[in-house]
Amino acid sequence: MMRTIETTGVVAADHTITLKLPDDVPEGNCQIVVVIQDEMEPARKPGPLTANWETFDIGAWPEGFTASREQIYDVDGR
Repeated sequence: MMRTIETTGVVAADHTITLKLPDDVPEGNCQIVVVIQDEMEPARKPGPLTANWETFDIGAWPEGFTASREQIYDVDGR
């Protein structure tokens, strides 16, 4: 089983770090991946959508056309 646990830590002067893992993580050997993110890195705000979208003229809806929600979306509501 592979899990991702995201947490924060403090690096000590001797460049060590101690982690407290959830109680359901079994003791024994495991693989650990460490990602260091610069604290000064500002969060990016999404900018405006600036794509040059191509449009297609498919004409008008057929006269008297109606569709239920079930006909438009799948069972997951998408």
